[in-house]
Order: sequence, then structure tokens, then C-alpha cells
Amino acid sequence: MKMILPLMLVAFSSQAQSIVGKWKTIDENTGEAKSVVDIFERGGKFYGKIVRLFSESDPDPVCDKCDEEDPRFRKKVIGMEILLDLERHGEEFSEGTVLDPEDGKVYRCKLWLEGKNLKIRGYWGPFFRTQTWEKAS
Repeated sequence: MKMILPLMLVAFSSQAQSIVGKWKTIDENTGEAKSVVDIFERGGKFYGKIVRLFSESDPDPVCDKCDEEDPRFRKKVIGMEILLDLERHGEEFSEGTVLDPEDGKVYRCKLWLEGKNLKIRGYWGPFFRTQTWEKAS
């Protein structure tokens, strides 16, 4: 019995630290929600796909700015995997990429939890941009 309680606490704490689930992406300029991304694990790596957009101008856009060589070119943004091949390294998830469907660019990225929020940092050469995503209800 003494061994079961610590194991249960470890299992609960690692479950609480999971990035798996639905996250609201927040525009860092306006503070408004832009989309909901569902992050999931497949084959030991982590991926994320857009499951909802909050755009009033075009509720069902395609990625026409994606590189023509990218298989996501001219595909619908809703349902599109924008986070690819992330690997867990301790508390960080890295070595993957993120696609910004608005400009069609693919960035190296890393993710980590900070409190209840998810931080995502995209890298383009030596430059980076960090966004905060909130847990979607």
C-alpha cells in the first residue's frame, strides 16, 4: 500500500503536465482567440491539427500561401496538421515544426507548459516568436 500512493501521485502529476488536448491559439496583437488546435500523440511524437477557426471573414479557408511543394498547399485549414513531429525532451517538446497558415511559412518550434498555458516558440533562423495558447474548454 505504501508503494501505490507514490505511484498514483506520479501518474497524476505527469498526466497534469500533458500538452495533449485542445488549445485556443491567441493573437498576441489583439488578445483574441484565432483557432483551436487539437494536440495528440502518434507513434511517440506529437502533432496538432486545427479543429476550429474563429474567423468571420473566411470561415473555411485553404492554405493558398503554403509552399507549392508542401502537401498542405491549397488544402483546407480546418483539419490541417500544423504541428508536426514534436518529441518530448523532459518538460519541453521540440525538434518538430509548426506551419503558420496565414503566411504559409514553416518554422522550427518548441512547446512547453507554463502554469495552465502552453507556450509555443517558432524559430526562423536566429529569430523567434513566442505565443501563449490557453486550454480550450
